[in-house]
Amino acid sequence: MIEIRPMTETEVRQLVAWAGDEGWNPGLNDADLFWRLDRNGFLAVCENREFVGGGAVIRHSEAFGFMGLFIVDKPYRGKGLGTQLWFARRDRLLAQLSPNGSIGLDGVDAMVPFYANGGFEIFTRHRRFLLAQPAATAKRSEMIVPLDTLPLAKVAEYDRQCFPAYREIYLGHWINQPNAVSLGYVEEGVLLGFGVARPCLVGYKIGPLFADSPDVADELLQAFQLQLSSQPLLLDAPDNNPDAVDLCLKYRMEEVFGCTRMYHGPPPEIASEKIFGITTMEVG
Repeated sequence: MIEIRPMTETEVRQLVAWAGDEGWNPGLNDADLFWRLDRNGFLAVCENREFVGGGAVIRHSEAFGFMGLFIVDKPYRGKGLGTQLWFARRDRLLAQLSPNGSIGLDGVDAMVPFYANGGFEIFTRHRRFLLAQPAATAKRSEMIVPLDTLPLAKVAEYDRQCFPAYREIYLGHWINQPNAVSLGYVEEGVLLGFGVARPCLVGYKIGPLFADSPDVADELLQAFQLQLSSQPLLLDAPDNNPDAVDLCLKYRMEEVFGCTRMYHGPPPEIASEKIFGITTMEVG
C-alpha cells in the first residue's frame, strides 16, 4: 500500500542523511533549521507503512514556495513512487499559494525534463564552486563586522531585496546556527551586503552571499577565506548575475556541481544583480 503523508522531524533528519549519501553535502545543522522553517513543509511517501522517500514543500509566503530535498531511498526507485510524491508535493504547495504565486526549485540536469512536464520553466543555472584554500592576497576590510552585531530587522530588510519572501525569524536561526560564520559589510552605518558560511559534511558553504556590488561581495568572500582558512569553501553562484561567476573565477574556484533553477508561475521580482550566492538549493 502506498501512502503520502506529512513527515516527522525524525524523517526529515533521515532525508537530510540521504542527501549526504547522494553527495549533496548538506549542512550539519540543516535538518534542525529546515524543520524550524516550516514544520508542515515536508511530505513523505510510504510503502507498506515504511518511510521510503520525501521532499520539502516550503511555504515561504502566500506568494512564494519552494520544493527541494526530493529523494526516494535507492532500493525503492523505479517503481513510480517518486512521481506520485512529486506531483502530490507540487499540488499541495499550489493549493497553499495565491493564484499568482510562484514555486521555485533547483533541479539536477537529468530531472529538468520531468519538472518541465510538471509546469516548471527554466530560469537560470546555479553553479557550485569550490575554493580549496584561501588566496594569498586575501585581506579583511575594516568594513567587515560580525552579522550578529547588527539589528536582525536590518539584515532581514536587506535579505528581502534578494529573496522572494520576508524571513526574519528563519534568518535569525540561520545566522546563529552552531559553528557558522556570519558577516556583514557596513559603510557609514549602512549595510551593503552580508553572508553566512555554514558547516557542511565537507567544508563550509557560503549562502547567502548578497551584496550591493562585486567589490562588496569580494570583500566578504575574502573575509570568509581568512576566517575559515583551514576549510574548503563552497558557493552556489547564479548565472543570471555574471559578476557572481566572475568572482568565483577570479579566485580560480573549481566548478564541482550545478543545478537548474526553475519556476512554476512568474519568476519573483528580486534584485538578481545583488545575489552572488544563493542561500540553499534545498529550501530556497
